[in-house]
Amino acid sequence: MNIIGISGLDNSVSFKERELPRLSPLYDRNVQGLDSAAALVMPEGVKAAAAEERFTGEKGTGAFPIHAIQYCLQSAGLVVNDIDYLAHGFSYEPFRSMYEESESDFTRRQFAEVYSRAAQLRCLDRQLPAVDWSRKLIQVPHHLAHAASAFYATDFEESLILVVDGMGELDSTTVAVGNKSGIKIVKRVRALHSLGILYSVFTFYLGFHMNLDEYKVMGLAPYGDSRRYFDRIMELIHLRSDGSYLIPLLFRNDTLEEKQTYAGTVRELVERLGPARKPEEEITQRHMDIAAALQAALQASLLYILRHFKKETGQDNLCMAGGVALNCSANGVIRRSGMFRRMFVQPAAGDDGSALGAALYVQRAHEPDLSRKRMGVPLWGPRYDNEAIGHIVDQHKECENTFFASSDDLVGNVARRLSRGEIVGWFQGRMEFGPRALGSRSILGDPRDPKMRDRINSLVKKREAFRPFAPAVTAEAAADYFEMDKGDEALYASMLFVTQVREPYRNQFPSITHVDGSARVQTVAREDSPLFWSLLTEFGAINGAPILLNTSFNVAGQPIVCTPSEAIDTFLTARLDALVISSYVMVRKVETDSCGSIEG
Repeated sequence: MNIIGISGLDNSVSFKERELPRLSPLYDRNVQGLDSAAALVMPEGVKAAAAEERFTGEKGTGAFPIHAIQYCLQSAGLVVNDIDYLAHGFSYEPFRSMYEESESDFTRRQFAEVYSRAAQLRCLDRQLPAVDWSRKLIQVPHHLAHAASAFYATDFEESLILVVDGMGELDSTTVAVGNKSGIKIVKRVRALHSLGILYSVFTFYLGFHMNLDEYKVMGLAPYGDSRRYFDRIMELIHLRSDGSYLIPLLFRNDTLEEKQTYAGTVRELVERLGPARKPEEEITQRHMDIAAALQAALQASLLYILRHFKKETGQDNLCMAGGVALNCSANGVIRRSGMFRRMFVQPAAGDDGSALGAALYVQRAHEPDLSRKRMGVPLWGPRYDNEAIGHIVDQHKECENTFFASSDDLVGNVARRLSRGEIVGWFQGRMEFGPRALGSRSILGDPRDPKMRDRINSLVKKREAFRPFAPAVTAEAAADYFEMDKGDEALYASMLFVTQVREPYRNQFPSITHVDGSARVQTVAREDSPLFWSLLTEFGAINGAPILLNTSFNVAGQPIVCTPSEAIDTFLTARLDALVISSYVMVRKVETDSCGSIEG
């Protein structure tokens, strides 16, 4: 059985722009249905998965994932009529009457044009004609898709499942239990009381973009003192005895425009905490302290929910998905609490991952006896062979390039470049699924260089100086340098947990150690990424530790690169020192003398 899962709501942003033209573009992303993606699931497992943004260049797009679908089909040698089911990670039909009987014309039109099954079928008929989609389209409730993306990607016989995001249909938090009988929901928190939306409103209050820059707030938080504002922020979250919570602040919005922008909520934050920061305004200690308190409040709330439902269900394992599960600081706190014996966070925990979850949910419904295994590193995107890359490389006469027939020679050359302080683009194998660069589409640097983080932030990534970079480390050495238990290395393979750099090494690796001594670690196993593992090992042989600074291969406002041409263009515009693209190493001709021999 061939099942394509998709995420996104094609008309969501354009509908809002048309209906509310006076709103600032800052609010365009305050919608459901962003981060569209497609995933192909077959009896043998996940065949392919990719976000639409990687093909269109529009970061976080919610547009119908036609390019991602075409990639998935091509990767398996299928045509569109070979699809048995198309699973969509949204299902609004159970709420049809609520929308259609609304007193708001906006709400009724939004359902008809954006949310309804009819709207999805019109989109499918337009994008992929000549298929009876009325028979093949299966709509999966959003939080069930998230839950399935996590639980069905593990080998856990049973597990507590926590889904927390901005909202999906009418819910913002879902607690469930997964076992051999399926996924059973035990508690829902409605979207009016959303931890994810609260975090996003604070993101806007702190001068960043909602539903896009929440990770910046997480990165800013370690610079602040959470104690200064913690009590005031926790007053906004009413924790209840049944393990749920209320956030009355989020419905302080009366008009349609206020409900779309949370302007009333922001006004109350200003009254409680002082003026909101404007974009591009200086970040002060007050902003850092508020970010720290918000992060602490989120962590306290998640721990409260989990303690309650662990006690209620008796589960020892935990699966997490939803956008809030990308908060790797909170994930690290949960792991260090010792509450759960085993833990799994779905690497594409945001809405792109709901495409995978919708497909897995439908597969399980039709084939309940399929065996399950824990997913590895999600390298499910496009790959390019040396012949195709060679043709593209040869077109760039402004660069010198060298082909390495031996992977050992390639790795040796790159390790030496990194050792002498070069910033290197690294483009290898299949592209990662999810928001993290895991050694296929990466920018690499020497973590020992105290200036490396500032160089990459200011010259290459064009981003805020406070944002940290992650270390990639061989799985065998990870527990020596970072605070994790031996045997727990696989948990960190997708860069979803923050832990502490061990005290003796914090000064040794300043470019990957955050201000609070933490790091968002990625462990690299030889069987998952053999070439990247070899590079780390060779760098360690030269310099004493198999650790590299690893950040995503993109610049500000750009999705992670997908194709060889994008990699070369970004290498040139970002002024990287070298590009390692499959078996080729490229440098600009004008810099050959200052960089030394290209053979290294």
